[in-house]
Amino acid sequence: MNSYFITGISTDVGKTLVAAAVTQALKADYWKPIQSGGIEHSDRMEVQRLIHNDKTVFHKESYFLETPMSPHEAAAIDGITIDIEEIKRPQTEDHLVIEGAGGLLVPLNNTHTIIDLIEPTDKVILVSSGYLGSINHTLLSIEVLKARGLNCAGIIYNQVELAGTIEIIEKMTGVPTIAHLSHIESLDATAILKVADSIREKLLDL
Repeated sequence: MNSYFITGISTDVGKTLVAAAVTQALKADYWKPIQSGGIEHSDRMEVQRLIHNDKTVFHKESYFLETPMSPHEAAAIDGITIDIEEIKRPQTEDHLVIEGAGGLLVPLNNTHTIIDLIEPTDKVILVSSGYLGSINHTLLSIEVLKARGLNCAGIIYNQVELAGTIEIIEKMTGVPTIAHLSHIESLDATAILKVADSIREKLLDL
């Protein structure tokens, strides 16, 4: 079985939407190692709301921080230090979808960032968007992965309207496009199921 690490080029680019769709497509387990903020409505809770199958297991976060800030600062406010040795992947015989927090270099403590949670065997799915500057952020993210010896298996673009954005990223990186998602008017289980059906074959080919 495979592990899929969902990371983004920045915050608020649609990682949770993508994580839900990938989880649904593969009927995989879901795990977010670190949650900052969202005590009453976390990303895990949101994915649970959006998933419609009887197989997915939702694993508990290793760290659930109260303040919606970078994990290192949220942890400091909570009076703790994030120790990546304490972040243990859940054991499962099924596919596992792992959702990161923010981008690859979001600090966890004074030494480690989100990228330190990625294992060489993970299929990394990068979520990109179409804001001004997103090309730079996408290329930088791919370069950081390469520098660590990690492979970006594919990119899911979320609401990219700027002409030429996807084309230049594909030409410069060779990283395949898994999907280009349009704006979803009503984000619910039906919408996620439609996205999941559209990306399933490409996910299995990664």
